[in-house]
Amino acid sequence: MPVAKILWVDDEIESLQSQKLFLEHKGYEVQTVTNGFDAIEYVKDQPVDVVLMDETMPGITGLETLARIKEINAGIPVVLITKNETENLMDEAIGSQISDYLIKPVNPNQVLLSLKKLIDNKRLVAEKTTTAYQQQFRELFMALNDNPDYNGWMDIYKKLVYWELEMEKSDSPEMREVFDSQKDEANTAFFKYVSKNYTKWVDPKSAEAPIMSHQLFRFKVLPHVEKGTPVFFILIDNLRFDQWKAIQPLFSMFFRILEEETFYSILPTATQYCRNAIFAGLLPVEIEKQFPQEWKNDDEDGGKNLFEETFFRAQLKRLRREDIRFSYNKVLHHQDGQQLVNNIHNLLENDLNIIVYNFVDMLSHARTEMEVLKELASDEASYRSITRSWFEHSPLFQALKKIADRNIKLILATDHGSVRVNTPHKVIGDKQTTTNLRYKHGRNLNYEPKDVLAFRDPKEAGLPVPNVNSSFIFAKEDGFLCYPNNYNHYVNYYRNSFQHGGISLEEMIVPIIKMVSKAHS
Repeated sequence: MPVAKILWVDDEIESLQSQKLFLEHKGYEVQTVTNGFDAIEYVKDQPVDVVLMDETMPGITGLETLARIKEINAGIPVVLITKNETENLMDEAIGSQISDYLIKPVNPNQVLLSLKKLIDNKRLVAEKTTTAYQQQFRELFMALNDNPDYNGWMDIYKKLVYWELEMEKSDSPEMREVFDSQKDEANTAFFKYVSKNYTKWVDPKSAEAPIMSHQLFRFKVLPHVEKGTPVFFILIDNLRFDQWKAIQPLFSMFFRILEEETFYSILPTATQYCRNAIFAGLLPVEIEKQFPQEWKNDDEDGGKNLFEETFFRAQLKRLRREDIRFSYNKVLHHQDGQQLVNNIHNLLENDLNIIVYNFVDMLSHARTEMEVLKELASDEASYRSITRSWFEHSPLFQALKKIADRNIKLILATDHGSVRVNTPHKVIGDKQTTTNLRYKHGRNLNYEPKDVLAFRDPKEAGLPVPNVNSSFIFAKEDGFLCYPNNYNHYVNYYRNSFQHGGISLEEMIVPIIKMVSKAHS
């Protein structure tokens, strides 16, 4: 490892010789100067990893020297050492972007700890992460082989997301590889589990099933709606659990998180099915029966998500909650977002405000089609990073900050997630076969049975039957479904893109988060 170079600036440097020797013994290279002017000249000509600086020196003060050093190289960490404990000096020092603050007299271990934090922090965290994951690997492996139920799978997926985010702190490609193969193994087992249990879950008579899309409002949202405290239900389209974790710190600045839960998205994990099921409180087969004019199958013309508000009204009526005063707001374009910002205070009059925000879904589709976005969101970590950057600057966040001081409840959810696909599977179908990459329905579908979960009778999966003899198939793990004509072109075009509609932990186990404003909690 290269030796870290320290510049120590103090007009009484002679009295610090023992400290200098202590740091050199610990492997640091320490250069000393006695005033701010020399420090500035030194930084101009020499590479420095950290500056330790006395605040009170003749000539120019530590804070003035700090400002000049930052002009030369804004990235150099500076630790201010001072006898002065006054609050306004601390405020000024922190405002001037010091990296640490030590009060004289300092002992050698204090200085050493500060240097370790600034120089070795990344390496120490990476080493600790790798060791901790190695210990947890066995536990996760045992949990996978312990026949988990739907609650067990939600726990396993949360742990995998936790370690995926921790792995970003580690720069070990070997551990990353081990983690990736464990996640693949989990998705293989999850596919088998869903294949075995899905028809039971969607059977209305079933007593043993997780909360799914069509039950979300009834069990997870409406119980929190009461007169006097407005509830904002925010549905961000296509938001995976790891993407929620990326934007969580931004929410935590203004809201207290009370519950961080997950629920199961229905199949297909695609907007028109999941989101309509959420607002209707019904499975797609029932929506089609009750709303034959409004429901559109994949192969029919017309918008597939145009009647969410109509469906929701009918759900409230069915649940005898028509007394709820609600607003329904859909944000598809930046202009809609600005309208939301301008109108947000008026929504405080309602018991429930639904905000459907389309961005992440647009991002995943655009990423498939635009080379620049493929570069920017080349993997899960960068996909999370773009999601965070979008949310931080979005009209949605702007609108929520405007009402963060009011007594409100916030429930954040999504309709489905997405998975990065890599494994192509050939499917042959007639002209009516749908074009989706993670699921298809049509007549006379020809496929390799081991690659998919198939429902010859869609009703078994709670789905409408688009045409006589139509069956549905769902891709597993990281698979995507391609036709044999122009096969190689499509395989290369869609490989490594984020898709949804099939069966994976990332698509099916999705967040529902309850929050309240900090000011009133």
